[in-house]
Amino acid sequence: MFISVGRNLRSLSLHPYYSHLNSSKVSAEENPRQREWRPQIYRKCTDPAWLILFFLFWAGLAFIMGYSVIAGAAERLVFGYDSYGNVCGKKNSPVEGAPLSGQDMTKRKHVFFMNSCNLETKDLKINSIALCVSSCPEEQLDTLEDIQLFAKNNGSFLCVYNLNSVNYTQNPSAASLCPRLPVPPSKSFPLFNRCIPQTPECYSLFASVLINDVDTLHRILSGIMSGRNTVLSLCILALALSLTMMFTFRFITTLLLHIFISLVVLGLLFVSGVLWWLYYDYINDLSIELDTERENMKCLLGFAIVSTVITVVLLILIFVLRERMQLTIDLFQVTSKTISSSPFLLLQPLWTFIILIFFWVLWVAVLLSLGTAGTAQVTTGGRVEYKLLSGIRYMWWYHLVGLIWTSEFVLACQQMTIAGSVVTCYFNRNKSDPPRRPILSSLVTLFNYHQGTVVKGSFLITIVRIPRTVFTYLSNTLKEKEDSACAKYMLKCCLCCFWCLDKCLSHVSQNAYIATSINGTDFCTSGKDSLSILSKNPRHITSISCFGDFMIFLGKVFVVYFTVFGGLMAFNYHRELQVWAIPLLLVAFFAYLVAHNFLSVFETVLNTLLLCFVIDMETNDGSPEKPYFMDQELMSFVNRSNKLIDSRIRRNRKSLKNEDGTELQPIVR
Repeated sequence: MFISVGRNLRSLSLHPYYSHLNSSKVSAEENPRQREWRPQIYRKCTDPAWLILFFLFWAGLAFIMGYSVIAGAAERLVFGYDSYGNVCGKKNSPVEGAPLSGQDMTKRKHVFFMNSCNLETKDLKINSIALCVSSCPEEQLDTLEDIQLFAKNNGSFLCVYNLNSVNYTQNPSAASLCPRLPVPPSKSFPLFNRCIPQTPECYSLFASVLINDVDTLHRILSGIMSGRNTVLSLCILALALSLTMMFTFRFITTLLLHIFISLVVLGLLFVSGVLWWLYYDYINDLSIELDTERENMKCLLGFAIVSTVITVVLLILIFVLRERMQLTIDLFQVTSKTISSSPFLLLQPLWTFIILIFFWVLWVAVLLSLGTAGTAQVTTGGRVEYKLLSGIRYMWWYHLVGLIWTSEFVLACQQMTIAGSVVTCYFNRNKSDPPRRPILSSLVTLFNYHQGTVVKGSFLITIVRIPRTVFTYLSNTLKEKEDSACAKYMLKCCLCCFWCLDKCLSHVSQNAYIATSINGTDFCTSGKDSLSILSKNPRHITSISCFGDFMIFLGKVFVVYFTVFGGLMAFNYHRELQVWAIPLLLVAFFAYLVAHNFLSVFETVLNTLLLCFVIDMETNDGSPEKPYFMDQELMSFVNRSNKLIDSRIRRNRKSLKNEDGTELQPIVR
């Protein structure tokens, strides 16, 4: 095997392109700072320590998953449960010391509070007996005879389980074992499947106690579960919009580009206007009494302000870059030609999407289990309460880090695969005979040599996004304090700095992945080499890259904007019992990742092409001994873009010179 490897290296050294690289090997060793680009000559394992660290981290995640399955009970949160430890809608196991536990509640799917009009809370616990019933009373029940008749006709027993319906009117203790009279009419709502009273006075008190005074985690999870169908529909909408944007960029033309920009502009103005109109409608709604409604109003105001700012900024950028539309079209056509040589590149986001969906569903399931992980404790009257286990909150943070790190790792693997495929096709001398299965070859190279590099790059982004999450939480906490203006200002500055750092790291990481695909070096070396060679041509290459990146960013904004807007319109029909912020943030996060997943194909191909072009120009001169790897179309595009940029620079200089040289002349009469 070693002999065959030596023969391969010896044959490479005889190649006219690689001969000059081998001749400079000695000088490179004498001066380590003078590095040479050697596309795809050799490979070695890069950043293996980080891969080991990632495996250890996932061992911890596996422990949390197993622990949540054993100690958690997500069905309690999803289906609701009574005061005796029974989960509604399923067959239960008995709890030691609780005689009314362990009952078969398969046909009893709704949670009914015996004292729904006079709920009280103590230590974030509702001081009322909850029962699992088969149906909620839709009409008011004024006497025990009415409750007995309702049980006979509907099979729904509203008194404590150990009291037979025949004894509702005969047992002297029935008044304490049955609901307080009169029982208001109620309706089942998908918020823990509870029976919600419909009379105005009972509804207001019930909702304020149930929602405003409940634990924050349960409020968040209840908002997600009550709107799960809407969230799922919005995720499908984000997927459809992302696919539409991807095929728009794939077959873009001048007319299609102008239509797309017009839709983006009109959409931004329309969405901002509707958000302000909804906020005005909230302000004039005098029935706002619940904390959820006030939080939704603040959420709506925040979305309206952010939407307006983004709209103004994007309109200014579109106006400034309007003269470069044709150049953008040419750029995407060059990118599309590269994708045409390997059309299966467009399927890579689909596999990434499936993997991310599987991971996110698993992550949410573990989160729900952690939110209900507790030990059953029997209190007075045989009632059961669940005490939160110690250390659960630390597991939540660990679980959150796992979400960000793993998601970024999967997306980085996609970038590395696409970059490796484009590099293989670019550095191929015979353009008429493209390499076979470049995507499979890139995947094999990634998993054999460069997983550690991907882990390291995704971790650097993760350690920036975790403080952003913490500062966002602190900023929301300080909103209620009036004497913390300085702290609020400092937190906003920190959030802005971390946002800028996140964007810079994402750009550096992508260039590092491309350089690793070319040279087979580790993350830090690849990042340094890519920045070094791009800094030699900052004006032209950066300007060309900005054209395409801006259009791709508009596509991402289009997807996220209209997905969140659809969520706001959907959640507006249930103002009272849902907090919008968390479900909408999850939808926005999902929409952005989906849009980034699909549209990053063009972004990665574009950045890979430009970096390969710079390396090609650096290592070759177009002579027969050192010919260029690029095709004629890419060369023509770069020349046209350079001429356009140079002409604009000369025009700006000329206008500045004319302004400086103008003198005021006296008026001649």
